Amino acid sequence: MKAAKIAYKPVGLALGALSGVLAGGLFKQAWKKLGHDEDAPDATDEDRTWRETMLAAVMQGAIFAGVKAAVDRAGAAGTRRLTGTWPG
Repeated sequence: MKAAKIAYKPVGLALGALSGVLAGGLFKQAWKKLGHDEDAPDATDEDRTWRETMLAAVMQGAIFAGVKAAVDRAGAAGTRRLTGTWPG
């Protein structure tokens, strides 16, 4: 394994945690913008409809994946600028 890859591991872990926090906040805002006052439903919420539950799951997955990709890419690009080596 390359030294840059090993050195990037802790940075990648920290960025992963940051992206989770950012994505969670972004999802909550998006859910409220759709007119939902309550928290997003869990798959096992008996009082929520299939449609609402699936919409929440798809939105959450898309937001989390997009934020994670953006943060990971920015971290790798920043590492390249600092070290001259791509960490992947």
